Amino acid sequence: MRQGELATAVAEAAEIDNPGKKILVEDKIAYLRIQTDDEMIINRLTIEEMLGRSFSMNELEVELSSFAGRIDTHVDHVRFYYAKHL
Repeated sequence: MRQGELATAVAEAAEIDNPGKKILVEDKIAYLRIQTDDEMIINRLTIEEMLGRSFSMNELEVELSSFAGRIDTHVDHVRFYYAKHL
């Protein structure tokens, strides 16, 4: 995600919303790389709590510089995941 208040909030939300998973956050100066294995869920309410304001999930897509895998965006959460095919 592009560096800024939202990227920091999303990194914190990723930690909270994915208990038991190791979340790796790399500061690349212009952006934050936020990753984990297989799947990551981020809830709108958690982002709002971290930001201290209301938040719409479509704001997230604007700030994504890139991502690997697939994304399911809903009104109340977003899910990043890899689709595995055998």
